Amino acid sequence: MTTKSVPAANISREAAAALVAAALDAGRQHGIELAVAVTDTTGNLRAFERADGAPFLTASVAVDKAWTSASFGFPTHVWNDYVTNDPKVAPLAHLPRMVAVGGGYPILENGKLIGGIGISGGNYQQDQDAAVVALRKVGFDVADA
Repeated sequence: MTTKSVPAANISREAAAALVAAALDAGRQHGIELAVAVTDTTGNLRAFERADGAPFLTASVAVDKAWTSASFGFPTHVWNDYVTNDPKVAPLAHLPRMVAVGGGYPILENGKLIGGIGISGGNYQQDQDAAVVALRKVGFDVADA
């Protein structure tokens, strides 16, 4: 008989909250007010916070960056190259939740995808840098891209 289920690793609530705190701290250190979202491997929200001064649009952008990163395990800035340089992939840019802008990273533990983090509030590089700082501070691998 074949197996009818597979084990699924997902980020813990504690680790998700630690990532949010680390990313908000990274933003504060650079004078940026951020929204930070962490999803599990299914793209469902696990933890979220938006700094008081972060514009309201940053909330949905952060969530969608985390969702995009968790979807295939790629950082969001990689998607930008895919959808702008490959006409066969370009239609993916029109998916409602796809965000192909820096600031989203897969959350990897020992090389295994366990969620996604999305950050919005700075420019794409600032969001990307805050994600890397948070992932490293909490002890996660950072996806090469």
